[in-house]
Amino acid sequence: MVTAKDGLMTSNLSATANRVLIDYKDAIQDYKVTDMPVISLFAERFTTETGGDVDITFAKPSMALEQIEEGDTPNYQHTDLRNERISVKEWGLAVGVTRRMLEDSRFSEMEMALNEARRAVERHVTQHFIYTVFGLYKADLGTGVAGDSFDKDSTEAQATTFASCTHGGFYGKTPSTGGDAVRLYEYGEYSVAELAALGPNTGSHYLESTGAGGATGDLALADLTNAMELINAKGGTADTLMISPSHYKTLLNLADFTAPFTIAAASAGGSPKGGLDYVNSTSASGVVGQLYGLNVYMNHHIPQNRFGVFDMKVKPVGYVERRGLTVEEANPGFGITGSYMTMRYGLKVIRPEAGVIVIGA
Repeated sequence: MVTAKDGLMTSNLSATANRVLIDYKDAIQDYKVTDMPVISLFAERFTTETGGDVDITFAKPSMALEQIEEGDTPNYQHTDLRNERISVKEWGLAVGVTRRMLEDSRFSEMEMALNEARRAVERHVTQHFIYTVFGLYKADLGTGVAGDSFDKDSTEAQATTFASCTHGGFYGKTPSTGGDAVRLYEYGEYSVAELAALGPNTGSHYLESTGAGGATGDLALADLTNAMELINAKGGTADTLMISPSHYKTLLNLADFTAPFTIAAASAGGSPKGGLDYVNSTSASGVVGQLYGLNVYMNHHIPQNRFGVFDMKVKPVGYVERRGLTVEEANPGFGITGSYMTMRYGLKVIRPEAGVIVIGA
């Protein structure tokens, strides 16, 4: 026999139920100021009070110091600027609490709903960032180029055409084209023409893997050195490798990759906790190891036929936020007590020299 129990509200909205709904909304308000790891890893942040398309202007690293002889009039030095347009959209992310849920549930179920809503936001934003930087096509997010993913044949003109590529991308083939809008600039001892001819794909930062089975998660060390050359020649220093679970499996099978994490015996100065310290640090930072001096991150949104090399000291993505995570009332005034979460933001690759995407065959 099942005994029915009254919910938080019976014939009317009680003070307890009112307090629960308010507490729920306050918790979401607190969460909107929490920085998600994927944003701090990839993004240079901007804010705006307007919606739709937002124009941002930022400097190229182009200023140089010049020698001035006594009696000469110094030249006016300026910093070259570049303009990017970012599309800011509104996303309804997760359903919160309805009146029926308040009436029929207990505090524990509402806490579960809140936690699941938070996870939904984390998953959504993480996927959006990964699809943006890896050039993957997804209609719901508007990523990729002209209805397809970036590949080794994508050109610089495609990456900079806002109408068909609102999220931008790293350098495509023939990166010295584009006239006044060209994103490539001279750096160090390399001219624009030399940088445009660098690498195995005529200057493109989208490379076809030299691994025998790139589509199944194979890694070729030549791909890493090619990517590091492209980034370093443009003034960056590659420091991050982002891989799929399939690539991570490949790395774990390499003795050179796992050797630094082999725990010595306690008598030889090793940790008495075995491998627990390494597991703890991995779960906190997301770093699963190092290869060629690159911090290795694994993410399940990365497909098994792509991996990326980045200079994360120079944030590759512009993140424009108009409104953080907020709670809205569903159908106010119609007797329905409910909440849903929305946020308004936009993403675009603004530092095309800071990343290289290796694509499996």
